[in-house]
Amino acid sequence: MKKSFLVMILSFFLAGSYVQAEDSIAVVDLQKVVSNSSQVKQLKQEHSRKMDELNKIIINARGEIANEEDSNKIVQIEERYTREFNTKKEALERDYNNRLESIEKNIREEISKKAKKDGYDYVFAKSVVLYGGKDITNEINVK
Repeated sequence: MKKSFLVMILSFFLAGSYVQAEDSIAVVDLQKVVSNSSQVKQLKQEHSRKMDELNKIIINARGEIANEEDSNKIVQIEERYTREFNTKKEALERDYNNRLESIEKNIREEISKKAKKDGYDYVFAKSVVLYGGKDITNEINVK
């Protein structure tokens, strides 16, 4: 998420645009907004719980393999658990990325609403601004 804002800012400067003295500028600490988001906290908790489920697949596979002596059956067990692990991991990653994109969109919308409401011409990530701009981080209300 931070990278997309940085790319946006860099492309702004590379395009030859500039900020005029009379323009109103705000800054937002994106890391703080993200870390304070209840949606992000919930997503991290769910992701951690699902990662624990993936680890259980590995533990179960190791246990079943340890109890098996037939090398052909060991290969079959490994293949079965590998397929199960990869399928669940891919689904987990897809879900995580989709939900993260949705949260990022929500944060951008909230920043945009705040900027329009308060008449800011530009809102930059605080991490890329050396000086100036009103810090509106604590005024961004994301779920």
